[in-house]
Amino acid sequence: MDMLANFALPFMDLDLFFLVGVGTFAGIYVGAIPGLSVTMATALLLSVTYSWDMLDALALIMGVYVGGVYGGSRSAMLLNIPGAPASVATTFDGYPMSKLGEAGLGIGLATTMSFVGGIVGVFFLVFFTPLIADFALKFDHRDYFLLALMGLLLIGTLSRGGFRQSIFIAFLGVIIGLVGLDPITASPRFTFGTLALSQGINIVVAILGLFGFSEVLLQLSELRLASPVAQVGRTVPERKLILRLLPLSLRTSVIGVFIGALPGVGGEIAALLGYDHAKRTVKNPSRPFGEGAYEGVAAPESANNAAIGGALIPMLTLGIPGDAVTAVIIGSLVIHGLNPGPTLMINTPELFYVVAGSVLLANFFLLVFGFSGIQVFKKMVSVPKAYLLPAVTLLTIIGAYAINNNVTDIFWAFGFGIIGFVLRLNGIAVAPMVLGIILGPLLDESLRATLIADNSQLDVFLLGFVTSPISLVLSFVILMALASNIGVFKLFARART
Repeated sequence: MDMLANFALPFMDLDLFFLVGVGTFAGIYVGAIPGLSVTMATALLLSVTYSWDMLDALALIMGVYVGGVYGGSRSAMLLNIPGAPASVATTFDGYPMSKLGEAGLGIGLATTMSFVGGIVGVFFLVFFTPLIADFALKFDHRDYFLLALMGLLLIGTLSRGGFRQSIFIAFLGVIIGLVGLDPITASPRFTFGTLALSQGINIVVAILGLFGFSEVLLQLSELRLASPVAQVGRTVPERKLILRLLPLSLRTSVIGVFIGALPGVGGEIAALLGYDHAKRTVKNPSRPFGEGAYEGVAAPESANNAAIGGALIPMLTLGIPGDAVTAVIIGSLVIHGLNPGPTLMINTPELFYVVAGSVLLANFFLLVFGFSGIQVFKKMVSVPKAYLLPAVTLLTIIGAYAINNNVTDIFWAFGFGIIGFVLRLNGIAVAPMVLGIILGPLLDESLRATLIADNSQLDVFLLGFVTSPISLVLSFVILMALASNIGVFKLFARART
C-alpha cells in the first residue's frame, strides 16, 4: 500500500504535480533549441534546487529530463538540426516529412510515440528493475566494444550511400571522436600540438555544423529564398495509423529500455538501434525509409524516450549512471545527503516510487504540451527561407557557443558545416560521421580496457568472444550484419540458382 501511495504521490501532491508540469514544459522548449542540452539544463537545476526538499527537486528534474529528450525532435524534424544526439535518427525521416508538407503530422507522431515509449520505460522501471539491473551488470568491456562495433555496422542500413562509402565516412567520425587527451594515459591524440584540441571536439558542436549549418549552405545553393520551406498539414495522427505503428513502437521501446539500462550508452544509441530495427523488420513502410516514412519517426522516438526508464534503473539500484543526465541526478542525490547505490533502495524505498511516478506524470504532461505546442512550432516551417536561414544560422552560433562559452566552438561548427555541405552536395549522408563521433570513444575505451584485462594476450582476447554468452550473441549478430551488408547471402542465393 505504501508503494502505491508513493507512486501516486506526484499525482496527488499539488506541489509535486506543478513542478513536474513546469519541468516538462521547460524541458520541451530547452530540448528544441539546438545546443541547449538536457544535461546542461539538469546541471543548472542543481544550483537552484540544492536547498529544496529532495522530492521537490527530483520532481522538477524528472520533468525536465522527459521533456528535454522529446523536445530535441522538434528542431530535428523542422530544421534538420537534432536538438540532442538522441534525436539524430529522427532527422532521417522526420525532416523529409516536413519537406513533404507533413511537419505537423511528424510532430504529432513523435509526441504520440514518445508517450508510448515513456510509458513502456516506466512499466519496466517499476516491475522489472532487479532483473534488468542484474542483466546490465553482466555486460563487461568486451560486450561494450561489440555493442559499439555493432552500432557502426548499422551504417549500411542507416545511409543511402554504399556500405564501403559509409564505413569510410564513419571511420573519419571515429577519428574525430578520439581527438583530445587519452582517457587512460592522458596523452594528447590528434591534437597537432594545439591546446584548443586537448578537450576534444564536442559532439553537439559537430551535430550543429553537420546538420544545421550544412542545411543553410545547401538551401542557399538552391537560390530560391522566397519560397516557404514546407506546408504543415494535419497534426493529430489518425487512430488507424497509431494502431498500425503501435507494435513497432512497443518493440523499439523494449530495445530502448535495455540499451538505456547499459551504463554510459545513452538514448542516441537506443534511437539508432530502434531505427535500424524498424528498417530491417518493416516490410511495407508507408514510404521508403529516408524519404519520410512514418515508421522512421515512430521507432527512434519510442526508443529514446523508453531509454529514460532504462537509464534510471542502474542509477536507482546500483548508483551507476545510465547516461549523462542520470550522472547529474546522482550529484543531486549526493547534495541532498543521500548515498546512491544498493543501499538507496533499502534506506529510502519511497524515493524509487516517487521518481517512477514523476516520470509517468511527466509523460502525460508531454502528451498535453506536445500537442498544444505544435501551433507554435508550425509557424517555423511557413517562414520564407530569406528569414528562416539567418535564424537557423544564429541558432547554430548561439548553440555552439553556449556549450562551453567558447568562441572556438563556433568556428568548429562552421567547419563541420562546410564538411557536411560538401558531403551532402555529393549525395553522401552525414549520419555515418555523426555515428562514428558518438561511438568512437566507447569503441576505443572498451577495446583497450578489454586488452588490459586480458593482459594483451591475443588468444585470451579472441577466446573471450565465444566463452561469454553475451559476447557470443553479439558476435553472431555482428557477423550476420556484416554478411548482410557485403552481400554474402545474395552470393549464396546466386550460387544455388
